[in-house]
Amino acid sequence: MTDNERIDSEQVLRPFHLAFPVDDLTAARHFYGDIMGCDVGRSSDHWIDFNFLGHQIVAHLTQQKLSPMAANSVDAKTIPVPHFGVILSPADWHALADRLRAAQVAFIVEPYTRFKGEVGEQSTMFLRDPAGNMLEFKAFTDDAQIFAAD
Repeated sequence: MTDNERIDSEQVLRPFHLAFPVDDLTAARHFYGDIMGCDVGRSSDHWIDFNFLGHQIVAHLTQQKLSPMAANSVDAKTIPVPHFGVILSPADWHALADRLRAAQVAFIVEPYTRFKGEVGEQSTMFLRDPAGNMLEFKAFTDDAQIFAAD
């Protein structure tokens, strides 16, 4: 891709679409719909659309055994790869952390703040859905630093 063909990062963000495997649609509907608070869209006996903070995610039922996730060490914590999530405002991030705690969702990485007082300061938390898919939610003190290198 040449510089002239780059995607314009200044354009209005569009919703993303993500399809992911689950082994139990009832558990997925409960987790994403009831616990996470996502509105449910279209569905069938094999998949469910969710409004994931304005983005379309689709839980697809699979009978195949879901493989264990790879992981990397970050801040002396085991971070699952792959994972997905959304960058929230700090207030929404705290509200979600409180909601997840109230629902007694087990965190893979408890909510905490990285790079405190540094460029790129961010709050983060990791959790697993009932099928084992990993999610991360972040909040930056300054969204202009989301892609900051230093």
